Amino acid sequence: MATEIIDERLIGAVHLRALTRRGLDHDPTAEHQAVQAGTLDALMAGGYDGDVTLAEVLRLGDTGIGTIQHLAGEMIVVDGTPWLIDADGIVTEIPTSTKTPFAVVCQFSATVTSQLDHGLDYGSFLAALDVLAPESVPILAVRAHGTFSDLSLRSVRRQHHPYPPLSEVVQSQTSFSVPKSTGTIVGFRFPDATAGLEVPGYHLHFLDDDRTIGGHVMSLTADQVVVELDHCDDLHVELPPGVSLGSPGAADTEAIAAVEGRGGRSPS
Repeated sequence: MATEIIDERLIGAVHLRALTRRGLDHDPTAEHQAVQAGTLDALMAGGYDGDVTLAEVLRLGDTGIGTIQHLAGEMIVVDGTPWLIDADGIVTEIPTSTKTPFAVVCQFSATVTSQLDHGLDYGSFLAALDVLAPESVPILAVRAHGTFSDLSLRSVRRQHHPYPPLSEVVQSQTSFSVPKSTGTIVGFRFPDATAGLEVPGYHLHFLDDDRTIGGHVMSLTADQVVVELDHCDDLHVELPPGVSLGSPGAADTEAIAAVEGRGGRSPS
């Protein structure tokens, strides 16, 4: 096992461990772990061939986000079930034999639960999360259920070899405007020091209760919403062959923000 230190807030928090190894001696619930397959740097460079199956990832987490092989859409994991929202907005349950080039999950166990005020725009929504869990928390897992309006969601179309970089893919992404929907938001907040390994700031996906609408969240208004937060202390990363940890924190944050479609941060 290799160990890397990202910064003082994450000392001992990033452990590289093969997800496919049998007999893992860690309890992701007791240890508040986030488990990740792949890195954002590799995905941005066009690394869309999955190396780890969702079954292997979901052994260690029941809540999360990511994508699947060939970058065939946006993935959200709710209550242990992975769902795909493709570029046409079609929502389907994903077979766990499917491989993923990038996903992050946790065995969600809420440490904070709060009813938010009505009518929060996206910036105010993220700011409310920051109040509930200050930035001193190394990694924050988010689950929010309720009614949202003015949803702006996106997905991407399946790619084919030779794969273009992610910055080119998102130029032709599909956007969905949803006036009002009741559903679940799942995602994470990572510190700036993980840029390149992960998306710094908030990275959130949405899935409605009917399993008919979803995608990567670009903006929203939170109407009647209950937020649950899980403070994750560890991040375990599976690196596919040929992919290195790189230099977390040294990534081009402007390029990441462009790919995400926003800065991922609440207003200062």
